This record gives sequence, structure tokens and C-alpha cells, in this order.
Amino acid sequence: MDENQPIPQSTNSGHTELLQAQAKLWCHAFRYMESMVLKCAIDLGIPNTIHSNGGSVLLPELLATLPIAASKKPFLSRVMRFLTMSGIFTEGTSVDGTTSVYQLTAASQLLVDSITINNLLPFTKGLISQYNFRSFLCLGEWFQNDGDTTPFMMAHGIDIWDAINRDTRLMMNFNAALASDSNFLVEILIRNYTEAFMSMRSLVDVGGGDGAMAKVIAKAFPHVKCLVLDLPHVVHGIPTDDLVEYIAGDMMDFVPPANVVLLKSVLHDWSDEDCIRILKRCREAILNGEGKVIIIDTVIGSLSEEILEAQLSMDICMMALTTGKEREEKEWHKIFQKAGFTEYKILPILGIRSLIEVYP
Repeated sequence: MDENQPIPQSTNSGHTELLQAQAKLWCHAFRYMESMVLKCAIDLGIPNTIHSNGGSVLLPELLATLPIAASKKPFLSRVMRFLTMSGIFTEGTSVDGTTSVYQLTAASQLLVDSITINNLLPFTKGLISQYNFRSFLCLGEWFQNDGDTTPFMMAHGIDIWDAINRDTRLMMNFNAALASDSNFLVEILIRNYTEAFMSMRSLVDVGGGDGAMAKVIAKAFPHVKCLVLDLPHVVHGIPTDDLVEYIAGDMMDFVPPANVVLLKSVLHDWSDEDCIRILKRCREAILNGEGKVIIIDTVIGSLSEEILEAQLSMDICMMALTTGKEREEKEWHKIFQKAGFTEYKILPILGIRSLIEVYP
């Protein structure tokens, strides 16, 4: 063959498919890095730094501000390139074209801790904790074992609720995560559900923690009497105010009477049997049978690929950490029937989660 003759290109599409399949496996195998590099950015305070610089920062400014050892500074641009590719930040070029300029995206704005509203930093940190990561490492072994009820128990020797009760720091982080998620959702809920709140007389937030969601509802709708039910160690020591009444108790056994019973991100933590038990208590609590249960939880199925991925990811998270699950509508329907409810309505107004009205 003439050494100057071009090498013929392969026409075998199978090779291309194999190489694309290899790339897909690489992406799946490395996907945990997205969580770990995001954790790195949070630990270094990168979202806060960009925000404090007016939402846009040059690479040298980042290097001068962040707590990075001198020997590690050359590596930061690689981390920022990765986070830009994954959609956490955007990257441009300075006016003179000599250096990168980074800006916050809608996602990273939720990680700025100085923004009190729409701040999901505690919730995000909770999702990428070492407790969770160690649990996921046990997933394959757990499937082969008839013993432990969850991968979390296999990894840590106790279930997640005992771990939270025993570890003060974990409990604080857990409560902060739930509060940040409640604060994020309730502002959206109030704007999209105003008419329903106007018709309420009383509301009990079951498993409402420190009352973050109930307080915002009470401020926005002063005519609604708001109560919060949670376990004694959760509500003990919470300062009382004129907005919310705290009640210590177990939702498995008792729910205080109210016009509306709210279950926000509660039922996905529990098995179908436990959900039925909780909902029976809620149905008994509805005053004179004239009211409803409001469930804020996932109904799997979305036209948005990203939201569906988030729903299915949280389902795996529930499998690893708890005895609960994310549910499709047909699964919710069966639970409602067994708990004695006659009708329900699903309102897909909260992105990943829906608002479900359930009637006795």
C-alpha cells in the first residue's frame, strides 16, 4: 500500500456503538463524583464566594478568596470545569480573554447560605453525607442478605431513626435539612394554593419538626390555627410563640383533631402498612369528617426527564436508608383505599413532588 494513501475509515457502526456504550459505563461508574465534587464546592464555600462577588467571579479572585493551600491552587480550574459541565456553574471568559469567569446558575443559587429564602444548602448536605454514602456501598450485599432491613442498618448496625436519636450532630443536621426543604416548598405552596388556605380553619402538621412550614402558613393566613405534631424529643425545648402550638406524640397512635391534616415528605419514609396506619389516624383526626388530608410527596411519573430522574433517585435513597419508597399513582390509590378514604386529587404543582388532597 502506498504510504501516502489515506487509511480507510471503518464503516462498521458496531464499533461506534461499542465506544458509546463504553462512555455510558464510564459516566455511570463515575457519577458518584458529581456528588463528591459538589460536596467539595460546598466545603470550600464556592457558591457563597461567587454570590458575595455580585454573582460573577474571575478565577484569580476565587483562588485569592477560597481557603485553598498554595500547592492545590492549580487544581481548582479542573474542579470548576467539571462543575460547569454538570450545570452547577456557568463559565465565560474575561473581557481581555485571559481568564475564566464563573457565575451561579439557578441550582447553585440554592446553595448560598446567606440567602434565607430558597436555601437548600442544609438539605443538599444531608443527601451527600457520609452516612448515606456508606449505606449505598452495601446495596449489593444487602440484596443477598435476609437479615438487615435496610442497607443503612447493614452499614451502621442501627436503623436511621436510632442513629438520629443517638447522634446529636446528626439530629441537628437532619432537622436543619428538613427545615430548609420546608421553607423552600412553603413559599411556592402559598403562592399556588392560596384559595385552599383561605378556606381552612385549623391545620396540624404531622411530623412537622420545628414548625418551619406551619409558621410560614400561620403568618400568611392568620385565621388558620396551626399545630405541629412530632415526637417528644423533637418538640421539647422549642420556644413557644403565638403562631404555632406544639404537641408531643407519635403519629402511629394519635393525630390531634383539625380541619386539615398535613403530611409533608412523611409517608415516603414508611412501608405501605405503616402508611395505612398513619393515614387511619389522620382520617380519625379530621373534625366531623369535614376536611381533608394534604400529602406533599412524590407521585412517580413526569414528562421532564430531569424530574423523573430525581424522583427515581430519591426512591433508591429511600430503599437504602428507610423502609419507605416513592410511589406511582396506582400505589397511592391502593393505600388510600385501605386507609378508608373515598376520594383523592393530585395537583402536580411542586416539581419533583405533588400535592395530594385526600378526602374521607
